[in-house]
Amino acid sequence: MHRTGTTQRVCFQMQVDPARLEEYRERHRAVWPEMLRAIEESGRRNYSLFLSEDGMLIGYYETEDDEAAQRALAADPRTARWEAEMAPFFVALTGTRPDQGAPRLVEVFHLEDQLRALGDS
Repeated sequence: MHRTGTTQRVCFQMQVDPARLEEYRERHRAVWPEMLRAIEESGRRNYSLFLSEDGMLIGYYETEDDEAAQRALAADPRTARWEAEMAPFFVALTGTRPDQGAPRLVEVFHLEDQLRALGDS
């Protein structure tokens, strides 16, 4: 996670069961409208998921307060239903709800931040 001004950029990684990739893709072609609203209402935006052929899933979103967004989604019954449906697709993360326990990746480069740091030099 990286904070720029008031926006936090968050990237995470998970592993989808390679035997279930097509079904996982299909489920994400039309995410439940109530789940889309829950994500939006939590404060996450510019949310994307990227999936490799071996099942590596990378997620990215921006938010003003990631901890508040996490709490909102964890408490939302719409999220609990979606996560229960999706949990079998993931290689288990011990003791956590998959979407809530995904390891965060550390941002090491962001073009706009470095260009902004250059200023007019």
